[in-house]
Amino acid sequence: MAGRLDGRVALVTGAASGIGRATALAFAQHGANVVVSDVAVAGGKETVERIQASGGEATFVRADVSVAEDAANLVQSAVEAYGGLDCANNSAGIEGAGFAPHEYPEDLWDRVMAINLKGVWLCLKYEVEQMLRQGGGAIVNTASVSGLIGVPNASGYVAAKHGVVGLTKSAGLAYATKGIRVNAVCPGFVRTPMLEALMAERGPEYEAIVVAAEPVGRLGSPEEVAEFVVWLCTDAASFVTGAALPVDGGYVAR
Repeated sequence: MAGRLDGRVALVTGAASGIGRATALAFAQHGANVVVSDVAVAGGKETVERIQASGGEATFVRADVSVAEDAANLVQSAVEAYGGLDCANNSAGIEGAGFAPHEYPEDLWDRVMAINLKGVWLCLKYEVEQMLRQGGGAIVNTASVSGLIGVPNASGYVAAKHGVVGLTKSAGLAYATKGIRVNAVCPGFVRTPMLEALMAERGPEYEAIVVAAEPVGRLGSPEEVAEFVVWLCTDAASFVTGAALPVDGGYVAR
């Protein structure tokens, strides 16, 4: 697959770490010019430095995806830097577990919805507008297995990720004849800073629990998700749209 994205322009939100960073690096490895975005400036710039150190082309744009002006500016920055936008991975998100539905704090609910759902919609909105002008493109939203199943003590996170899956299906249908493909990846337990922090907080027994929950007997890596995101943006996936695809070691197959 190396070189299948040569000369194309890719945008990745949440690219300061974890799956977003791995995806930005993977886009660059496959030949794309990459716009790296996050609210974490130091991490985002480090991602750019890693891409450049490997001979790739990238630029950093700080954006809070829950703010419409930032989302619009992010897409415009891609156009100004590289002349267009061909691929996008809306990966920015925050953790929002630990509370039963009736105990879920309202301020946390609002923040999770603003970043994990509204932020995906805002980015998609402006990405689609640009891709319509160009005549096509590919968008991959990062959902979660929590967008496909229920989790008892993560109602806000689960609701937001189910929303991302629904948004993906709706957008996939809306632009199916416009040359724009919209899909979602639904990662299982992946060794990201978010999960590492959760495991550190809950102790080693929690890591044993999440590993045992994966039929393959291990956690996933950000790179494994990233390669699937990139594939969905290549011509090899030209007949795939409106899909929410697990990348989860068999987790939701149980």
